Amino acid sequence: MTLSLNRRSALALMGGSAFAGLAGAPAYARSEDWAALGADVKAEFKWAWDHYVDRAWGKDEINPVSGTSRSFFIDGHDLGLSLVEALATLWIMELDTEFQQGVDWVKSSLNFDIDGYSQVFETNIRLVGGLLAAHLACGDPVLLAKAKDLADRLMKAFDASPHGLPFRYVNLKTGAVRDPETNLAEIGTYATEFGLLGQLTGDDRYYAAAKRAMKHALDKRSDLGLMAANIHAETGEFTSRNASIDVYADSFYEYLWDSWDLFGDAEMKGWAQECLAAMIAHQGKRYEGRLWFPMVDYQTGAVTGTSQTVLGGYLAGLLGQAGFKAEGDDFLASYEAMQDKYVIIPESIDVTAGVARTKRTGLRPEFADACLNLWLGDRDERYRVLTAQHYRNMKATSKAAYGYTSLADITTRPMTQGDNCPGYWWSEQTKYYYLMFAEPKRVDLSKLVLSTEACVLRGFVRP
Repeated sequence: MTLSLNRRSALALMGGSAFAGLAGAPAYARSEDWAALGADVKAEFKWAWDHYVDRAWGKDEINPVSGTSRSFFIDGHDLGLSLVEALATLWIMELDTEFQQGVDWVKSSLNFDIDGYSQVFETNIRLVGGLLAAHLACGDPVLLAKAKDLADRLMKAFDASPHGLPFRYVNLKTGAVRDPETNLAEIGTYATEFGLLGQLTGDDRYYAAAKRAMKHALDKRSDLGLMAANIHAETGEFTSRNASIDVYADSFYEYLWDSWDLFGDAEMKGWAQECLAAMIAHQGKRYEGRLWFPMVDYQTGAVTGTSQTVLGGYLAGLLGQAGFKAEGDDFLASYEAMQDKYVIIPESIDVTAGVARTKRTGLRPEFADACLNLWLGDRDERYRVLTAQHYRNMKATSKAAYGYTSLADITTRPMTQGDNCPGYWWSEQTKYYYLMFAEPKRVDLSKLVLSTEACVLRGFVRP
């Protein structure tokens, strides 16, 4: 895996051109041809896809500056990460020839019987989720069988813990596990994929395993209603005192709400609302008038760090979904200010001063994710305007010779490009943009449920 660009690589996160007209577009009422903008997103996606096919077919990720590729899960073994993540987006965009080309590769070439350790969390949200979404799109039973095969291998990581908390890595061939020191995100981001897999196969053990792991951590909440972000799979105990809404924790909270939305699990809904209320009460802090959610001691509520990562942007949308709309809008405005100031939202932010703590970024989708969820709630055009700005900023800064790339330095002008297109780009922001701008006919937005990786788990409209 590539720590510097991995969507949830917490270890790396903590610690010319004037771009005229890119940043700072508060005119929410300005006219926009949304269909034309949606068509532009589709054209850019197709352009990038053609380069992936030409230069990195079947590889995990393309390096769009050099035109090379890299493995993501297991060094020397590619699992077609970008291809699998792109499938549902291709289908939604009605790029049916390209979609079928990808499905054919999965059916003929994707094999999980590899003697190597793969990160359980990433493998689930990216590959299991991507395969399930592609299956829902076209109905091909081989895609479901592939998803089940992979999930069965990942279940070994749950079985190895006396508490049902998955180890971080599992050998896909042997079932051996390693790295019990884990975190909320990596023990609690399985319920939607595993629950859907259970529905499609008639096997409820997948959802039961996912929910058991989440409940174990939830049962350890402090009197403040907070959880520490780090936990040990063997002992079942928290290994830190920091409560976090982003690094180490983000998608845990998403999957509480999503389990209610997708399966009607009222217990999960209750937990989600309790956790979010505790965050607002004990982590929400104002610095220079902006709402942020820094790390705090989960038992005392004392602030333990004054940084916020770009990953935290998802929370604005989740708050809106769960009935905390005012707080969601308030938090989104903090990230909007960073977009206005830097054009590309910094990877890590010093919330006390509202300034960037890091120079690089990894094509992050969380701001667009939050805007989509808030827009779906009330269809306020300002969320689309903010997302259009996010898209145009990406297009102006991150387009390279062979696709879209991460940035090595957002403070230079022109910005300094890196050389990697993370797999989630194909599944996440490109899909968020297209759903908001094009309102495609193959998706019923009133029924839409997306995973943390933007895999469509409900809402497809098949022709």
